[in-house]
Amino acid sequence: MKNFIELIQHYLTDVREIMPWDLEERLQANPELLIVDVREPDEFAAMHIAGSIHVPRGILESACEWDYEETIPELVQAREREVVVVCRSGNRSILAAHSLNVLGYSNVVSLKTGLRGWKDYEQPLVNGAGQPVDLDDADDYFTPRLRPEQFRPRG
Repeated sequence: MKNFIELIQHYLTDVREIMPWDLEERLQANPELLIVDVREPDEFAAMHIAGSIHVPRGILESACEWDYEETIPELVQAREREVVVVCRSGNRSILAAHSLNVLGYSNVVSLKTGLRGWKDYEQPLVNGAGQPVDLDDADDYFTPRLRPEQFRPRG
């Protein structure tokens, strides 16, 4: 049985990753680049990269196909476009990039370090209304808040 990190490591064998400075460079070189944010709706509303589309991880596969309630036409039509998948820390995006590869997308990468790394690289983020997010406020957002029951039992 694999745990979450082992699953991520397994999929890294067929998923390419780029760093935030690579994404900055790619955005300048390719205005058609599609950023797919696979975080949950409340995460996306709090902050995201301007121009990214929101496709929660839970509906990704059906959002990539016609005739589903979750269909996102821009994503369905992006099989030949350059696609960068992002999440909070770069783990869910690996799983999502793997799914896109399996579904026939030809040029997919995952943002290593996720939006946390994008913020640490001091790149802009916007909220759900499209307003800039103060990067100091983003620091607080990206700080994990584990409840006591979420820690591994000791002993």
